[in-house]
Amino acid sequence: MDQNVNAAAGAESVNAVDAGFAGVNNEVPISMLLDLTLPISIELGRTSMTVQDILRLGRGSVIQLDRLAGEPIDVFVGDRRFAEGEVVLLGETFGVRITRILPRANAVEEIAA
Repeated sequence: MDQNVNAAAGAESVNAVDAGFAGVNNEVPISMLLDLTLPISIELGRTSMTVQDILRLGRGSVIQLDRLAGEPIDVFVGDRRFAEGEVVLLGETFGVRITRILPRANAVEEIAA
């Protein structure tokens, strides 16, 4: 992924066929993509709960997740798992330090799953 990002950073246009638009041979200026806003989600872990258990939740309730303390958290861009990171404190707020950008092949495999 890093190589693709570096190669694209210097490109002036993107071939629409390379971008996944089969049958379209028009080139799109890369500058059109730079202003796009995409949602970013951070996933600490997952769990399943019954509706009854959810209704019992209150202030101070603890929900056990499927991850151990210290394991990397997932960073999603849109619906795609894009990177892994770790939670950090920035003054009095939380942040995420990106520790690994996932290779493009892994991202494609995860979408198919």
